[in-house]
Amino acid sequence: MAMVKRIFLFLAVNFLVIITLSIILNLLNVKPYLTAHGINYTSLMIFCLVWGMGGAFISLALSKSMAKWMMGVKIIDPNAATGDEKALVNLVHDLCSQAHFNYMPEVGIYNSAEPNAFATGPSQKRSLIAVSSGLLQRMSSKELEGVLSHEIAHIQNGDMVTMALIQGVVNAFVMFLARALALVLSSQGKNRERSSSGSYYLFVILFEVVFMVLGSLVVAWFSRYREFRADLGGSHIAGKQKMISALEALQRMQNIQDSQTAKPAFDSLKISSVKKQGWKHLFASHPPLELRIQRLQESI
Repeated sequence: MAMVKRIFLFLAVNFLVIITLSIILNLLNVKPYLTAHGINYTSLMIFCLVWGMGGAFISLALSKSMAKWMMGVKIIDPNAATGDEKALVNLVHDLCSQAHFNYMPEVGIYNSAEPNAFATGPSQKRSLIAVSSGLLQRMSSKELEGVLSHEIAHIQNGDMVTMALIQGVVNAFVMFLARALALVLSSQGKNRERSSSGSYYLFVILFEVVFMVLGSLVVAWFSRYREFRADLGGSHIAGKQKMISALEALQRMQNIQDSQTAKPAFDSLKISSVKKQGWKHLFASHPPLELRIQRLQESI
């Protein structure tokens, strides 16, 4: 049932993205970028920007709803909550007040043995902080405070919007460069024969794969940078030692994984992820926990 739900969500989101961006292109009166005289670079640029940036920001707009659905997040009603749930909401609100938030994020819990937490949402007003049941069961109150402060720092820094912006720019560049280079190599602008057309699209696919891999290095680098920044921001909210204690607790428990909540699309949102070895660390969304702890210990 969960698999059917994920497939349906994937198809629904992609259908929405295609319909929305097609309408935008029509409203902008963007003509086909391949013409009898070659390539129209203005049309190609607009086409790539709309699809690259548009897709990223539509995903951002839907991120909160998608996280609730895919991760099974149970939102806590602040007015009806009792016991541990009430304490969690109060702690989040207290920390947000210390960070001078104008709006309080929604707070939720999702069922997972993996000790983790994430923040998402397109703005401070529409943000969500969710923690796993495993994190609540295994962490002390001081460690939990450090984790929540880290997620609050992500919202405070506007990291979700920045990540969407960077991903959108990368998408646009990948699409533009792949098509421009494919045209040069296939001589599509001079020869409209079927064989040339076929080689053009093959080159587009090849270049998109290559450039997307290179682009993902840039996105992963910034994702790691924002984790260091959120750690530092969390230390300013909860205190340096609480932030370090939270990371040390995550380091002790990093072997606890839950395949049911291992959603690659949400890995970059969580406070920690599976450690990648060797060259794979270049594509990691998070720096190693030991390095994050060291950076905090060396910070003023």
